[in-house]
Amino acid sequence: MDKRASKAVKGFTGRPAARVVAASLVALAAAFASHTTLAAGKQTVAYIAPSLDISYWQWVAYGVKQRAQELGMDYVEFTSENSPAKQMDNVRTAMTRGVNAIVIGPVSSTSTPPVLRLLKSKSVPVAFTGIGPQAGQTDYTSAVTANNYDTGKAQGTYVCKLAKERGSNKVAMLSLPQDRENAQKYMKGAKESFQADGCELVQVLETHGLTVNEAVQQANDVLTAHPDVKAIYGMYDEAATGAAKALQTRGMVGKVAVVTADGSPTTIKLLRDGAIQGIFLQEAVGQGIDATTQVFNALNSKPTTQELALKEPLVTRETIDHPDAQATVKRVYPPSAGKY
Repeated sequence: MDKRASKAVKGFTGRPAARVVAASLVALAAAFASHTTLAAGKQTVAYIAPSLDISYWQWVAYGVKQRAQELGMDYVEFTSENSPAKQMDNVRTAMTRGVNAIVIGPVSSTSTPPVLRLLKSKSVPVAFTGIGPQAGQTDYTSAVTANNYDTGKAQGTYVCKLAKERGSNKVAMLSLPQDRENAQKYMKGAKESFQADGCELVQVLETHGLTVNEAVQQANDVLTAHPDVKAIYGMYDEAATGAAKALQTRGMVGKVAVVTADGSPTTIKLLRDGAIQGIFLQEAVGQGIDATTQVFNALNSKPTTQELALKEPLVTRETIDHPDAQATVKRVYPPSAGKY
């Protein structure tokens, strides 16, 4: 290197240049700090599902994420894999990550007290979807569920009517797990209707995995044990799909009525095809939307509603394409799930 080049290098690395570099670093740090402050100021909602293997809870997630985006919130999600212990781990992880609010579909109602104690100690608002907390719990922002008791009664009355039209007062039920408060309310309402309307509930089978295959087996067990059953009350979507499949295999479609809660592209197609006689639509997406709104309101000093029970309107083959029914269906599942 010649002397002139050496001097040029020295001039480049001298104090004036160092001051320029230092000033640039300060400006960069300030810009980074500003960005970090903005990110820290953005509220985050965590959605904790009992299981993301079930389409219903995927659809709730869609509603939570959609509403969070509309409200300018960040979104994270967890699955509890149907384990109360995993559910608590998810809540603790969410707290460690600094989330501001939680929307949760609990594994069971009985699993909720320790969750609520922890969230209360951290002053974190929480809204339930689909399944509410254990009876007697009050330390939560909102429970956005279906109007399970009234729906249970209405569905019971409809099931009984369809059974009698087919020549019997014998009915059976494919039930959700009865450690969930929503299932208990469905059951209470249904039994009251059966008693009032003169129908006999001859068998109740609870699901263990909410799968169609399980429901097919249970429906076949019911039909074998009780050939005089003329209507099946399904508490959840897969129950109706399984019952319809069992009846198709037996060549008995229409001879035994099938009515269910929830709704999906599958059961709506079965409804249109006449394999299912009625669906009481439960707004999975709507529950996610409304629950997120409730925790956002709590974070921002806006009014909240602790008990938000959404109606489950009955749709039949004759009414499914009515505009009001279609508006409800669009709060049941997202467009990506299938046709309405």
